[in-house]
Amino acid sequence: MKRHGYLFIIFSLSATISAFAQNKPLKLWYDKPGNRWEETLPLGNGRLGMMPDGGTNEDNITLNDITLWSGAPQDANNYEAYKSLPEIRRLLAEGKNDEAQALVDKNFICKGIGSGGVPFGCYQTLGNLQLKFNYADANAQVTNYKRELSLDNAVASASFQRGGVTYKREYFTSFGSDVSIIKLSADKPGQLNFSIDLSRPERATTIENKGCLEMTGQLPSGTSAGGMQYLAKVKARLTGGSLGHDGNVLVVKNATEVFIYLSAGTDFRGADFKKNVDAKLAAALKNNYAAEKAAHITQYQKLFKRVSVDLGTSTAPDGTTDKRLLTFHQNPNADKGLPVLFYQFGRYLSICSTRVGLLPPNLQGLWANQIQTPWNGDYHLDVNIQMNQWPVEVSNLSELNLPLAQLVKGMVEPGKRTAKAYYNADGWVAHVITNVWGFTEPGESASWGVTKAGSGWLCNNLWDHYAFSEDKKYLADIYPILKGSAQFYSSMLVKDAKTGWLVTSPSSSPENSFYLPNGKTASICVAPTIDNQIIRELFGNVITASKLLGKDGDFAKTLAAKLKLLPPAGQIGKDGSLMEWLEDYKQTDLQHRHVSHLYGLYPASLITPEGTPEWAEACKKTLEARGDDGPSWSIAYKLLFWARLHDGNRAYKLFTEIMKPTTRTDINYGAGGGIYPNLLSAGPPFQIDGNFGTTAGIAEMLIQSHAGFIELLPAVPDSWKASGQVKGVKARGNYTVNFSWLNGRVVSYKIISSLPRKVKVKINGQVKLVRTVKA
Repeated sequence: MKRHGYLFIIFSLSATISAFAQNKPLKLWYDKPGNRWEETLPLGNGRLGMMPDGGTNEDNITLNDITLWSGAPQDANNYEAYKSLPEIRRLLAEGKNDEAQALVDKNFICKGIGSGGVPFGCYQTLGNLQLKFNYADANAQVTNYKRELSLDNAVASASFQRGGVTYKREYFTSFGSDVSIIKLSADKPGQLNFSIDLSRPERATTIENKGCLEMTGQLPSGTSAGGMQYLAKVKARLTGGSLGHDGNVLVVKNATEVFIYLSAGTDFRGADFKKNVDAKLAAALKNNYAAEKAAHITQYQKLFKRVSVDLGTSTAPDGTTDKRLLTFHQNPNADKGLPVLFYQFGRYLSICSTRVGLLPPNLQGLWANQIQTPWNGDYHLDVNIQMNQWPVEVSNLSELNLPLAQLVKGMVEPGKRTAKAYYNADGWVAHVITNVWGFTEPGESASWGVTKAGSGWLCNNLWDHYAFSEDKKYLADIYPILKGSAQFYSSMLVKDAKTGWLVTSPSSSPENSFYLPNGKTASICVAPTIDNQIIRELFGNVITASKLLGKDGDFAKTLAAKLKLLPPAGQIGKDGSLMEWLEDYKQTDLQHRHVSHLYGLYPASLITPEGTPEWAEACKKTLEARGDDGPSWSIAYKLLFWARLHDGNRAYKLFTEIMKPTTRTDINYGAGGGIYPNLLSAGPPFQIDGNFGTTAGIAEMLIQSHAGFIELLPAVPDSWKASGQVKGVKARGNYTVNFSWLNGRVVSYKIISSLPRKVKVKINGQVKLVRTVKA
């Protein structure tokens, strides 16, 4: 119906979606224990993590704390570096990029060993909790084994029968009491006999103290100061039987139920961490297990239950998750439930790997089983940490963007020193890598380390939280970060003699290289496309923020004037693709994993099919040349690009590429990717950005809001067109959106906001002005 000339449609999805959720519980499940770490089940409460393998003779449970890092704050700036700038810029202006790169490698990298050790540091595993079982009949066979992870409840479980006894286990990292809890039970009295061991591969001492295991240690710092300290404590509470110890191992005999509690912490941002560990353990031990589990589920579901998705009826047979992956790869159109499961698994991983007041997910989220995690388990700023955050706003987990803002705040002061040391520039800058200690210096090699898009790209994530929430208090809080980043780029821009444009020099397109006319290769260049796009977007956002907050008008005018002198957000090369560099260089790797010059297409909104059709077509040619393979995070990024280009079938093809089953764990930079049996994404090795990027991609296929209006089903593939419904996703402007469809056409929808207002919505190809419903 119409009121006051505006379309006004309200509908309710609650009953149908609730029924769907009850009929189709969201879970991963298996009929055997995990035989490798990539088959274990990830649990986390944003701080503590554990991954049980559910073994029947031994249950090995990998432990994590999101704050456990080696290394320490350092100043690795070369304060003489800026003196090389004139010569580097001269060589670049003369087309001698290879000579400029040699000079960058000599004078324009960080001091010391960089990311190759301490004090840069590494995210590390907390350790391993091992349960070793003894059975009355050692030769009895295990039957009816089942292991699962409930995404609805954030609880893992395992059950099996052996020797006429049914054994059950439950595991969760409590969102209530902030400890990890395991319940073991047998359906016949006195059948639980096992030992409990707490260990770590290095820098750990474990003792038994009055029925409690205590593991302590200190990680290396690489400086004269001591490194990070940690403490983990394990206690057990029994129903029946007895608890003793054999040296520093707890021994349970003849129990019917056992509840294991683990409390852990580090001195990251807290010198009183030992008291906190003790207090949390004591509080949890006082609680009834059922009440503790219920409180955990309630707190978790406050976030998880905000969004429901149904993509239609599946014809694929139900099977274990590992078998389901294989079946899906053979017939992806039959299983409508797996994309839903994978999307909600991504939301689950976000909720479990970060929390307000702590750290954002790192390259492995929260979960690591090594001392030396791949690529240090750090924060890569040339797509990876940003990709980790991409799903949270649209998937109604907005507050989970705040830990990233907190991390970036810690980079501003060191980033100011880096800006002066290398560019003699104002403001702050960060390059390609950072850690919990605020590292902002270039990396240790010119080929990748001098990319300076990192700080500007982070500002895109920070701005997105404002765009979705419209929280002016938050905007005022992050404004100094945005302004400081804009000051840096504004200060270091130089005039290009050939074009008259203001350009970055020196710079690079993340991790990529090109051929020079002399046949040599280089990475160092002037004004790669990603720089021009990021600076355009950042300057525009700072100008907008200046107006909204009523401050820095003169600075905003300066940025507006420089915006007119920047290179365009895109240039089309002789092959019809979008150019990656200011000049149309020949690429060294046509299928390079990074596609950084399409930043303007996603996550930015500088390139759209409606607004810049020529550039959009050039983006398609770029993607065709790059191909559909790569590490999982690269495939996910391409999925997002195709979704923004409104090609749902191509986006879905990329999804099927990501979902390739794999068990590879080697370091991979090229084709490969895939998904492990536990649905974690493979680079390989495990790298969580593939999960998060795909989660964002699925959302982007269903709803977009970057082009000045909300669009429903902008890139729905044929496979999902028959019917579906979505409830609770978010759009920019702080709108909550529910909608359903039949045969690829939206048939009902509701746009919800804090106050009724009018918003543009594109439905079935037409943009309409819609009045929202009050929340």
